[in-house]
Amino acid sequence: VLSQSWAERKRQILIILPAALREQWKRELAEKFFIDSIILESKNFNQMIKEEVPNPFDQPDKIVLCSYHFAKGKSEHIQRIPWDVVVLDEAHRLRNVYRKDNKIARVIRDAIEGMPKILLTATPLQNSLMELFGLVSFIDPHVFGSEAYFRAEFSRKAADVSAAEFQRLRERIQPICQRTLRRQVLEYIRYTNRISITQDFTPTDEELTLYEGVSAYLQRRDSYALPAGQRTLMTLVLRKILASSSFAIANTLASMATRLTRKLEAAEQEAANEADIGDDYDVLNETRDEWNSENTVNDEETKEPSSAEALARIREEIKAETD
Repeated sequence: VLSQSWAERKRQILIILPAALREQWKRELAEKFFIDSIILESKNFNQMIKEEVPNPFDQPDKIVLCSYHFAKGKSEHIQRIPWDVVVLDEAHRLRNVYRKDNKIARVIRDAIEGMPKILLTATPLQNSLMELFGLVSFIDPHVFGSEAYFRAEFSRKAADVSAAEFQRLRERIQPICQRTLRRQVLEYIRYTNRISITQDFTPTDEELTLYEGVSAYLQRRDSYALPAGQRTLMTLVLRKILASSSFAIANTLASMATRLTRKLEAAEQEAANEADIGDDYDVLNETRDEWNSENTVNDEETKEPSSAEALARIREEIKAETD
């Protein structure tokens, strides 16, 4: 699709994807399709603005790549471009767009409304048929109508949905849903033969010490780095980072310590803690989407300390994050 669009001189193309996949997409566009592309992020975007470029997203001879977080933050710039096609990779991240708390998906949806778009995902459904409603409504909100209608017609227990209703659902999505199996593209793509191997892992003494130290820190009820209203969710995300690697958690703790240092020095206005973690770990919003609000534990309200006591606690917390 991208090659055909490019050949037809329809070159206003935007690809929104997880931050971790930007370099891979850029490399494969060049190696497999001989198409130049540019990754837009804060540094080069701001530099272009300083150079008085009206809209850095306007790149007539390059495909534009950016992350979901960046697309949300620059939605007004995206909206000004008459895109020939917008590709959204790992599009299952948008499956809960119908929920009011999914801000990133809703902002991006509104920014590219009415523009041709392609959603790519290997896992369109994970938990319920409402995710299908979300993905389809992202493309065309009129296919299924309202959320209430879809719930009444299809999002019931499987035993309560007749074969005729399932067939009607298939017919509804057939014009906009294309399923491609791996065996259908074997003549075009040479896949690596993957062999599953189970590997026992025994953490070192240093890794155990790190795990216990981070765990003790996350159990603190007076943490300034973790907002009280989101402490449970943030703790879950930080534990995922900790399980990923010691390098990943080190970078995240460093970001949190930097934020607290700035707060302590009053050098900058306090930034949202989510941004610090989101830059280092790209599944924050995916974790939030999967988080069942019914199971969320209400964090205990803590008494606001005096100014002197607060500063002392922040200094102590910075020391804990950097040790």
